[in-house]
Amino acid sequence: MEYIIITISLFILMLAYFKIANKYKIIDKPNHRSAHTEITLRGGGIIFPIAFLIFLGYEILFNNYPISFNTDLQPNFWIFGAGLLTICIISFIDDVIDLSTKIRLVFHFMAVTLLLYFLNAFQLFPWWIYPIFYVLIIGILNAYNFMDGINGMSGLYSLVVLGSLACINQYIFSFIEKDFILYPILACFVFLVFNFRKRAKCFMGDIGSMGIAFWVIALVALLILKTGELKWILFLAVYGVETILTILERLKLKENIFDAHRRHLYQLLANDMKVSHLLVSTAFALLQLIINFVIIMNSWSDWINFSLILLPLVILYLLVKIKIKKQISSK
Repeated sequence: MEYIIITISLFILMLAYFKIANKYKIIDKPNHRSAHTEITLRGGGIIFPIAFLIFLGYEILFNNYPISFNTDLQPNFWIFGAGLLTICIISFIDDVIDLSTKIRLVFHFMAVTLLLYFLNAFQLFPWWIYPIFYVLIIGILNAYNFMDGINGMSGLYSLVVLGSLACINQYIFSFIEKDFILYPILACFVFLVFNFRKRAKCFMGDIGSMGIAFWVIALVALLILKTGELKWILFLAVYGVETILTILERLKLKENIFDAHRRHLYQLLANDMKVSHLLVSTAFALLQLIINFVIIMNSWSDWINFSLILLPLVILYLLVKIKIKKQISSK
């Protein structure tokens, strides 16, 4: 009953946001990088920080979670929430008024610092590894943002990742309170009702892509820390391979990787090949689901998992992209 009430509440709050977005013209106008041609409401991903606030409120009211900002709490949802809201607020401001990259990076750095505190990373690892963590986490956050370009993409992909994590937490290895995974799953369902359409009612916006990415990173990192296995980061393999290889391609072409572009494989499929957004999004999510199933079911060492999953994925990506480019150039 709890989850039905939460889902209905999220629907109502989403509809309320639509009225606000309409009134204040929080919209996404198509540009040369866009895969859509119509003006659409932006910032639908506000559902994710709202879901967290409901989660925290429920924990305080019904599970006796301390109201005080107690740094000894395990896990400390206050610290996580501070990081999530930091990155969501600055991302929402960026959705409304474009901010400079430097300003965004300052707040991303603050949010990642809070995330590392939440993970207790500063007590667990030597100082020299911190820069690697910052680069990796900020890279994943931005990869999520880069990939959020067509209807259903990040909502469906996140649902696959979160569902896989919930399965592990429930049936294989309990690493976090189940509601900390189930609430963003409910938020994904609600968001997809309005986004997984031929004509989307709303887009995630930066607040959504950054917010859900922050939550997913926290969960994957918790699982890695609790199990001591790095293979769980492969739950983000499809997004990772797509983003890294696209960046390498742009560097090879001597393009500014911070400028808008349409070189992602999913963009070529949706924009140039005119494949349905929903079909492309489903294909990416299904591919990640297959990978997640293989990772969950095997007991191979990390290096075997990375080798047997990443190498075929890279080869598949390159073959498909080369074939599509040939078809586009022949038109």
